[in-house]
Amino acid sequence: MLALIRYSVPDGRTEEFLTQARDIVAVLAGQPGYLRGRVVRSVDEPELWALVSEWEGAGFYRRALGAARMAMYPLMTLMINEPSAFEDADGR
Repeated sequence: MLALIRYSVPDGRTEEFLTQARDIVAVLAGQPGYLRGRVVRSVDEPELWALVSEWEGAGFYRRALGAARMAMYPLMTLMINEPSAFEDADGR
């Protein structure tokens, strides 16, 4: 299962965002079911960033969000409100 949380990060907040996003990835990495994760930036829209992570299943991801809530809180105003959990279309 793939999780994609997108953020709109204005100029001048990039370093702050990166520090906090890396903290979120570190918290998520310590949770059961976590496979891998990273912070990425759009090549076409430099203010658009995403926290991408892979999980053994949606339940693991949802429980991990609870554990990461405090780390995620400072970036909530930058988060784009949209679904974040995606299943593999081929059933793997």
